Amino acid sequence: MSRIGKKPVAIPAGVTAKLEGQSIAVKGAKGELKFTAPKEVGVTVEGNVVHVTPLGEDKRSRAMWGTTRAQVQNLVIGVTKGFEKKLEINGVGYKAAIAGKNLQLSLGFSHDVIYPIPAGVTIVAPKPTEITVAGIDKRQVGQVAAEIRGFRGPEPYKGKGVKYAGEFIFRKEGKKK
Repeated sequence: MSRIGKKPVAIPAGVTAKLEGQSIAVKGAKGELKFTAPKEVGVTVEGNVVHVTPLGEDKRSRAMWGTTRAQVQNLVIGVTKGFEKKLEINGVGYKAAIAGKNLQLSLGFSHDVIYPIPAGVTIVAPKPTEITVAGIDKRQVGQVAAEIRGFRGPEPYKGKGVKYAGEFIFRKEGKKK
């Protein structure tokens, strides 16, 4: 039994949830998000609560039960509060700046990396060594942050590169002389 799936998702005031077949649309102050539940689970909206139930007893139904409930919860959180990921840039001369609708990264390459900011996501660089990625879709915010980190991930010797705020980098000692 899924411990996560058993919990109902509460819909706060100012948020509306509409169900059409297996598709649920949640609308709030920050925008509107949609999610189509897999066929192995049933979704019902009763008042200001969303319930997710498995339609079978097989392993896939039980797995999708908790996953679908978590997805619906992320929809509700996204349209009320939104999501954000913070990145840190470490290294001499490594910096970030917003240039129009692009993020310009100087990461020690022979040229700057230009990353076009996708729709639905806002990127802010309050300091040259900090980047904040924010939006209402948790998956999209995480994907954009991972793509930015992927340009120059943190290396284990000096810790140079782009890392998530609070991420611990295992450091290597290096060669002894």
